[in-house]
Amino acid sequence: MSMIRDLRAAVVRPSRVSLRKDGGTYDATRSPAAASAVVDCAVYRDGRRIETETALPPHEAVRLVRRDGGFVWIGLHEPTEAEFSGIASEFGLHPLAVEDAVQAHQRPKLERYDDSLFTVFKTIHYVEHDQLDANSEVVESGEVMCFTGRDFFITVRHGGQGSLRALRHRLQDDPELLAKGPSAVLHAIADHVVDGYIAVADAVQDDIDEVETEVFSPGRKGSPRGSDAGRIYQLKREVLEFKRAVSPLLRPMQLLSERPMRLIDPDIQKYFRDVADHLARVQEQVLGFDELLNSILQANLAQASVAQNEDMRKITSWAAIIAVPTMVCGVYGMNFDHMPELHWRYGYPVIMGITVVICLGIHRTLKRNGWL
Repeated sequence: MSMIRDLRAAVVRPSRVSLRKDGGTYDATRSPAAASAVVDCAVYRDGRRIETETALPPHEAVRLVRRDGGFVWIGLHEPTEAEFSGIASEFGLHPLAVEDAVQAHQRPKLERYDDSLFTVFKTIHYVEHDQLDANSEVVESGEVMCFTGRDFFITVRHGGQGSLRALRHRLQDDPELLAKGPSAVLHAIADHVVDGYIAVADAVQDDIDEVETEVFSPGRKGSPRGSDAGRIYQLKREVLEFKRAVSPLLRPMQLLSERPMRLIDPDIQKYFRDVADHLARVQEQVLGFDELLNSILQANLAQASVAQNEDMRKITSWAAIIAVPTMVCGVYGMNFDHMPELHWRYGYPVIMGITVVICLGIHRTLKRNGWL
């Protein structure tokens, strides 16, 4: 009972909880403009949500579960340490996992404690843009931390993306699956996150195809030199963030699908294999993106180098042509009294004609050799 009183004091007071329009709760101990960290709290028994007349505070949900069975699913969004401490104490969550859940910025991972599993997922959202440039943001990341226990499931979400409201409603429409307990919710979230990776990978593929097409388009005009390199580098940075979300998650999914765990229903464990397979496919795509972008960047730099060489050859060719009249003018500008053809009537047109013929001959030779 003391734990429940601590929970009531630290997280939410029954007399100060009011129902939000979206079904969540407000904490009146905060300022009126700030919503409570508790987004939703519900008790599920035999796969069905226990309906209540008002929003169910966490301590009441715990009481119902321990009295009548089932499990409680509590969803939080960016809780403070004070807001989460009561829930952590009530369910006996490990302090290290609690610290990670509050501070966020964690790698995807799976940690096993005595009575719970702690899983970290990174959510990835594709940012729509009209045109990809060197400053475009391609993906946004968030985090979902999951605590899975025998009779509880707690999600802690960070970031503006990755809402689980639609997922919760979809699970509630499938009582047979939800009756498997908290492990069914864990699988649903893992599947939801990985499906998001697949959608983002397809969108990023389109961006890479667009850049690749433009880089290798023959006779492309109007694109400032170096702009493609900036876009490619920006895509590489976004793909790197994507890879940080995908690659570390592969091992936890393999463990959930292959190693028997006390808190994971054997029937649900089979479904984790499908999630692990999809994740492995996405990882291959992301690694391929990185290698392809490296190749495109190298090709773009090579094209820039070739273009610079062509410019230098043209400049050198015109300098060689201009050297002929420059030399002639230099010779006949020395002002000696006894120079051949200096006082000859046809000297000027002959010299000019010879100069033009030599320049045309040099121009023709350079053009035939591809310098002009």
